Amino acid sequence: MSRHALFGCLAFTVAASYFGGCRPNRDAEAPPCPPAPASSAPTGPATAAEADAFLREVNAEWLKLADEADRMSWVKATHITPDTEHLEARAQERVMEFLARKIKEARRFEGVKDLSPETARGLYLLRYSAGLPAPEDAAKRKELAELAAKLEGMYGRGKHCSPKLKGHGKDKTSECLDLGELSDVLAKSRDWELTLEAWRGWHAVGAPMRPMYERFVTLANEGSKELGFTDVGDIWKGRYDMTGADFEKEMDRLWEEVKPLYVALHCFARSKLAKTYGEAKVPKKGTLPAHVLGNMWAQEWSNLYPMMEPHPGKGQPDTTAELVAQKYDAVRMVKLGEAFFTSLGMDPLPQTFWENSLFTKPRDREVVCHASAWDVGMTGDLRIKMCIQPTHEDLVTIHHELGHDYYFHYYHSLPPLFQNGANDGFHEGIGDTLALSVTPGYLAKAGLWKGKTESAEAELNLLMYRALEGIAFLPFGRLIDQWRYDVFAGRTQPSGYNAAWWAMRRKYQGVTAAVERTERDFDPGAKYHIPANVPYTRYFIARILQYQFHRALCKVAGHTGPLHTCSIHGSKAAGEKMIAMLRLGASRPWPEALQVMTGESKMDATAIIDYYKPLTEWLAKQNEGQSCGWE
Repeated sequence: MSRHALFGCLAFTVAASYFGGCRPNRDAEAPPCPPAPASSAPTGPATAAEADAFLREVNAEWLKLADEADRMSWVKATHITPDTEHLEARAQERVMEFLARKIKEARRFEGVKDLSPETARGLYLLRYSAGLPAPEDAAKRKELAELAAKLEGMYGRGKHCSPKLKGHGKDKTSECLDLGELSDVLAKSRDWELTLEAWRGWHAVGAPMRPMYERFVTLANEGSKELGFTDVGDIWKGRYDMTGADFEKEMDRLWEEVKPLYVALHCFARSKLAKTYGEAKVPKKGTLPAHVLGNMWAQEWSNLYPMMEPHPGKGQPDTTAELVAQKYDAVRMVKLGEAFFTSLGMDPLPQTFWENSLFTKPRDREVVCHASAWDVGMTGDLRIKMCIQPTHEDLVTIHHELGHDYYFHYYHSLPPLFQNGANDGFHEGIGDTLALSVTPGYLAKAGLWKGKTESAEAELNLLMYRALEGIAFLPFGRLIDQWRYDVFAGRTQPSGYNAAWWAMRRKYQGVTAAVERTERDFDPGAKYHIPANVPYTRYFIARILQYQFHRALCKVAGHTGPLHTCSIHGSKAAGEKMIAMLRLGASRPWPEALQVMTGESKMDATAIIDYYKPLTEWLAKQNEGQSCGWE
């Protein structure tokens, strides 16, 4: 996950004339921008020159606020206390007030003729930049900021205590487990009751959030309406260079293209789980129980790989075992990730990255372990925040998070409004793309795999492993914001929050809870991105772009074999193509940025079909005679 703590939703490119020949970043070649003039109420018809001056002022103020807000958010995320929550809330409150005020002021320039393309783009991005729109009323704005900080803090502090879990945490004498320890239970155990206890225990963390989240939605929607939007979802869907209605149609189109592969994977997983737990618990024609898929949210199923491996023992790299055997620590794992990027001709990470990042969970305090990448204050202070373990999953996540940091690095000379991905999915997609190049061949070069790197059986195993992570995720990535869009729009009322959540889980994932869930529960709150108010459709889009990016870069790298065997590691040509797109930030509408790297201007799921073709054919044979799908 990328994190400009400011909002995570900004971005655009620049002509020198637009910024008066200066750039607001201190390491850029052009001279620094002078202090922004104090705002005064303009009179008379707005002009293009005034729009240019207005955006200069916005960018200058933005940098000041970003530095303070990012640092407060970093401290809160790495040292969760009531005091750090309070400090972050105050900083975020100032940010929200600034954004809401400037978005309203920018409406004066609607309809102004002769705007430069850069200025028009900047005004567009500013309009949709408020991921958490604040009400004008100061008391309500303060309340909203406090709610945002408290909700994320409640998630970060979450624990579950139960005698049934004693001995399953790091402290073998403790009955209280945090999210990481509870997740380990789901990942490693196939005991129905034990995993159910861990699942139910973590999901209880959401229940106290419910009234706070209801109020949070009310206040955020009030702020949205004051900015001229119908609700928060209207803002989130407006960032994609198309209307909200067209955006939803586009997401539906992409989902329908990949749905058959997911249904086939679901069908095969169900047959394996039925053999493990019995058809009384996993009916052959029903949904999948959420707590037995190896992941707290059933969003990725890679921990089911041992029971779903097409050719047992035939070459799927056990990277985790090698990392442990070779005594890899967190820093060494991150160094390995950095080496991938430098092999593409990219710059080494700055020394401050190694000094300021958080790589492991401290023993003396609570932190938000959810992995994230940062450019603190938009100053080039790159960091990652992650509680790294020597596992294959964390190695892949490191490559993903560094993808965000390199995106930050290459658009760093752009003004604040433009420092973001071409759309939200681009930022996530870059990191995901690099993960596809973590192939057996790459792992062999890194000394983490000593077996054969080429065999049809091993390749099919790898495709299954990748599908259990990447394909299993797609419906989850689709449904999170769909649930929120309905909540923000009032189609789902607070009295039906949880029922609507599980209706979405059933519709898209074919997943249900094994125990009764009621409106006393608030299961959405058990997923970080809900209490942290992070838009989620970006991750669905990223999984589409991931394969599209990979296919294009592999072509540039000169790869001629099956797409799933390609690693762009060491390809300077692929690196140059990627850097050209990264440098744009959000300076052009995303179809133009996509064109720069792929030669295509439309998101295309056919790359996923190409990548998984051997697995699709194999699953079709395995599922013969099965009743796939669910009611």
